Amino acid sequence: MRRFLSLFSAALCTAVVTLAAAPGAQADLVPWFAKAVGNANQVISVVGVGGSDAKMDVYQRGPTGWQAVAAGIPAHVGSAGMAQKAKSGHPATPMGVFTLPYAFGTAPNPGGGLQYVQVGPDHWWDGDDNSPTFNTMQVCKKAQCAFNTNASENLEIPQYKHAVVMGVNTARTPGDGAGFFFHTTDGGPTAGCVAIDDAKLVQIIQWLRPGAVMAIAQ
Repeated sequence: MRRFLSLFSAALCTAVVTLAAAPGAQADLVPWFAKAVGNANQVISVVGVGGSDAKMDVYQRGPTGWQAVAAGIPAHVGSAGMAQKAKSGHPATPMGVFTLPYAFGTAPNPGGGLQYVQVGPDHWWDGDDNSPTFNTMQVCKKAQCAFNTNASENLEIPQYKHAVVMGVNTARTPGDGAGFFFHTTDGGPTAGCVAIDDAKLVQIIQWLRPGAVMAIAQ
């Protein structure tokens, strides 16, 4: 969706980028989302702090339990704050637990464990409720797209220098929203996405592995 720190660091070890644990992090934490994320071992927690502002914490589960590996990252959410459920045309960030299936961006792949798609002028996110490819990435020239591009979003914009797809409305139900991403901030509220500083977003993308989720609450 359009338009759509707190210590935080990355360490390179055996060619795998990971996040460094925050000072004083405990391995026996029981975070608020613990009972809602199933078997996920990597969780990005987003908690609203008022309006379109939120706080992001990053957790990893190991043999001894949950560990906070980054804390207090400022984030922006929808201009309408948060909502219980996504709705097409409503600029609120839905609450719940969402998969993070793959990443994309106008910039080259920064590395990490997720599939990455480098996007250009012909990459779109189909937001047309009447389209059979609603709420999916499509590649086509604007004049040749089989969906309504006025209801969709071209992905070659600065806010998508780096982004991760959020698994919102995976059933692709018309009216239940499309195009929710974890992306580079432009400094303001989003239209329902979650946005943070690009440098920190890159560190998180490099850390993410398949099975990670984002947990969002107010």
